[in-house]
Amino acid sequence: MPMQNPMPLHWSRTVPGAPSQRKRMRGRFMADNSEPIAVLLIGARINKGWAVHHWVPVFRAMPRMLKELSKDPDSGLLGYRILWGPWFGQVTVVQYWRRAGDIRAFSHDEDRTHRPAQDRFMSRYMRSNGAIGIWHEMLSVRAGAYQCLYGDMPPMGIGAARGLDPATMRPDGFGYAKGEDPLLAGVADRVEPAGTAETAETAETAETAKQ
Repeated sequence: MPMQNPMPLHWSRTVPGAPSQRKRMRGRFMADNSEPIAVLLIGARINKGWAVHHWVPVFRAMPRMLKELSKDPDSGLLGYRILWGPWFGQVTVVQYWRRAGDIRAFSHDEDRTHRPAQDRFMSRYMRSNGAIGIWHEMLSVRAGAYQCLYGDMPPMGIGAARGLDPATMRPDGFGYAKGEDPLLAGVADRVEPAGTAETAETAETAETAKQ
């Protein structure tokens, strides 16, 4: 499913039919972990605000890359979210991918935007005298080696990208398994009514829908 906005404040991609990311889902839920997953964190920090000619091109490059990936549902990117802060001039992009190999394939493909952008950045970085900092971390996790639990939350993270199933405590009290929570067995609607979880993302989400 193609992503719409290259710089969303919410999770960029959700499974078809998923509840709105502004609506709380009653109870506990878990995301499927039967497939491997890779997590990529990319961040940038403005160290010298006056050196606009050094850091603006870097901040412009990321939307172009995300836009390219947004148009390719087979790229391996499951979803991402932009996190601003905690201080002015800092930004982090949280990305979930099918596997680390998809990340490497994109980053080394000379016909994609990443490799040329990386080469330009390194050239500019060497001349910037520390005007901007950048970092990334990649974690490759095998199937079954991660757990995703959500309690009374809208779809988030891996759950937003891969879907959610009701979760309940295992009989032995250790861990969770797919299944209906007995305490919520009589609740007909597990998604809270519209209008009860409005957030600051409302305007941004509406603008995204117009694009």
